[in-house]
Amino acid sequence: MTQAPSATTVGELRASGHVQQSLREEIRANLLTMLREGEDPWPGLHGFDDTVIPQLERALLAGHDMVLLGERGQGKTRLLRTLVGLLDEWTPVIAGSELGEHPYDPITPESRRRALEMGDRLPVDWRHRYERYAEKLATPDTSVGDLIGDVDPMKVAEGRRLGDPETIHFGLVPRSHRGIVAINELPDLAERIQVALLNVMEERDIQIRGYVLRLPLDVFLVASANPEDYTNRGRIITPLKDRFGAEIRTHYPVALEDEIAVIRQEAHLLADVPDHLVEIMARFTRQLRDSSSVDQRSGVSARFSIAAAETVAAAALHRATLQGEDEPVARLVDLEAAVDTLRGKVEFETGEEGREDEILTHLLRSATAETVRQHFRGLDFSLLVDRIEAGQMVTTGEQVTARDFLTGLPVLGESELYDEVCDRLGATNDGQRAGAIELALEGLYLARKISKETGGGETVYG
Repeated sequence: MTQAPSATTVGELRASGHVQQSLREEIRANLLTMLREGEDPWPGLHGFDDTVIPQLERALLAGHDMVLLGERGQGKTRLLRTLVGLLDEWTPVIAGSELGEHPYDPITPESRRRALEMGDRLPVDWRHRYERYAEKLATPDTSVGDLIGDVDPMKVAEGRRLGDPETIHFGLVPRSHRGIVAINELPDLAERIQVALLNVMEERDIQIRGYVLRLPLDVFLVASANPEDYTNRGRIITPLKDRFGAEIRTHYPVALEDEIAVIRQEAHLLADVPDHLVEIMARFTRQLRDSSSVDQRSGVSARFSIAAAETVAAAALHRATLQGEDEPVARLVDLEAAVDTLRGKVEFETGEEGREDEILTHLLRSATAETVRQHFRGLDFSLLVDRIEAGQMVTTGEQVTARDFLTGLPVLGESELYDEVCDRLGATNDGQRAGAIELALEGLYLARKISKETGGGETVYG
């Protein structure tokens, strides 16, 4: 954050050469500047480059209010919050004004009176871009007063006449004058409340009870909605949908790399989670989205894979603490914790009752097998298979430290295969090496080359 400009009065503001712009002109100019200079206007968004972003940028250049339609966990709210970066860092406002009006253009009776009386001495404050973004979660109990405004009984009690426009307490939308208003889950807003937004979006003014009060509001209204909400919990009324200039569909990441990038960016990990485990969780999430056993109308949110990564890291930290390991590193044995605790984040089809664990386990194994094929393609594991077939067993699990696991490997620890497995996964310490070998063993088990038994906190490959 840079320091705010030094002008403190309208006279100083004019002397500095400041030029007033409308909100849409400001957003358009800043977006075009960033595009010309090769700066990314949408940091932290993955998988939208060829689909959502071009539509969004065209809508902004056209100056259209917009609604984002998409399933849960597709980054709609994050996208809306990113719009703040297209505002000027600092903008002047009339000091003490309730609506943050521009010093050149007062719109309320009080601000106009002050501007007329004080002239160039009218005091000026500076508002940062993050103060010009307001977000409202649409809930059924939201009232017109919350969004637009209502009579303030305290102002009436102070002696003002009931018909005085200055008795109005303004709601969220007028208070966001010269800023962005984001309404999340718009269909949850009662239809009679949605009607109150019609004038704001078309005539750019507000109506409060019986007051004749025309405020030329300069607001940018954006909203998010789940397409299923049109029929399940509510709907966006037709006149309001008609007033949105752009309706943009979001989606889950198309590429695996984007799914992994979202996990890495958003997950708060308490332990080292190697890349191959993050990849398994990303593939697992994508398989859930493709499964006929999962209710796809509900969707499988990106929050599922993020929570899975955080759960795996927590399991690794818990295991390392109990076993006395110096550095917690997630291993394949920690994935089971994610399945156990995250089942409630997935909606299954009605006919799949009682099979939830079976479905999740099957899809997790499929994701693991795909990851094994991706990283170990071309490797000859016959040495390891031969030793296990000869009667040696490999024991791992929550109660086995990485050092004990590596010490108990049959012959493999002295072979080129061990080095190749570790190199392919970039393993550099005991925890990462143990995780790499566990992945190879699990791959052999899924390929039915060796057997696997679990119980009592241990997993035995034999």
